[in-house]
Amino acid sequence: MSALTPDLLRELVAEARLAPSVHNIQPTRWRLLDDDRLALVDDTSVRAPVADPAGHDVLISHGAALEGMSLALNRRGLSICGLTTIEQPLSAQFSALCSFAVKPCTTPDPLAGCVAHRMSWRGKFVASPGDAAALAELAAACGDVICVSDRQAITDVAGWADQAEFSFVRGDDYRQELLQWMRLSPSHPHYLQDGLNRDALAMNALEATAARFVLGGLFKPLDRLGLAASLLADGAKTASAAAIVLFCRPVGEDPLMTGRYFYRAWLEIDRAGLAACPISALADDPDCNERLRKLGNVAADLRLVNVFRVGRPAAAQKPRHFRLSVDRLVV
Repeated sequence: MSALTPDLLRELVAEARLAPSVHNIQPTRWRLLDDDRLALVDDTSVRAPVADPAGHDVLISHGAALEGMSLALNRRGLSICGLTTIEQPLSAQFSALCSFAVKPCTTPDPLAGCVAHRMSWRGKFVASPGDAAALAELAAACGDVICVSDRQAITDVAGWADQAEFSFVRGDDYRQELLQWMRLSPSHPHYLQDGLNRDALAMNALEATAARFVLGGLFKPLDRLGLAASLLADGAKTASAAAIVLFCRPVGEDPLMTGRYFYRAWLEIDRAGLAACPISALADDPDCNERLRKLGNVAADLRLVNVFRVGRPAAAQKPRHFRLSVDRLVV
């Protein structure tokens, strides 16, 4: 009898869906195949083509979901085995990217217990006497990260991040796509399901309303007046971080594998007692990427995949995850 019963599959998917994805678009679906293997399925209708024109971030998102499934299996004494890349079209909308079987596993994964607690913290951080020890713990546990904790360097990076973010936001198509994935009012029909909602963005009602106008119809006049950049700036939050964390992986690596390690790096940040917020624009902007490579002495055979600001939240952190229903994710 298959270890993956329909009821167990629903439990596993409920946990695997907590993995991060670009703009929280959640492109991953799951299908139990006739040979008792489980397929990771790409919903090709779910994309952010302006922010991710090559689909690389979608593949990394799938990799994070795959690692989420691995962690969910581990909590039940199971593990992935026989992973095979298949890239098999299933329909006009769905395409299987890989499949795997499961086998018993007796070694607990220390990161499995961090899954329910991990979330993005988009507010300010507060300094703590334990920051240095937490960063040292993170660096020792995760060889894929470089921690930059020099205060002047963090201040500099905060300015670079604002410049990089604004260079993307200036694109009309980019703003339009971003607004499509933002849920700035609890009345939005997808507020609790996907995208970036007001709670996830750490905005109050006034800030969310202002963001809608600044990113919408008022952007161009505000930009002409030189006000748009300052209204959208996030530099104060970045400058409050205990460290800027560079996530690096080997050049040419399969994005699915990169996504798996990306999720694990974020969970390691959580395990060290810190909260994180990705600043993807820093890695996506070629100039900022090169500056950060020099700042962190990143080896030539490594790719700077993403950047986090990390620290202790200025307010109590209550994890909330806004995700699609399991019924939508099992196809």
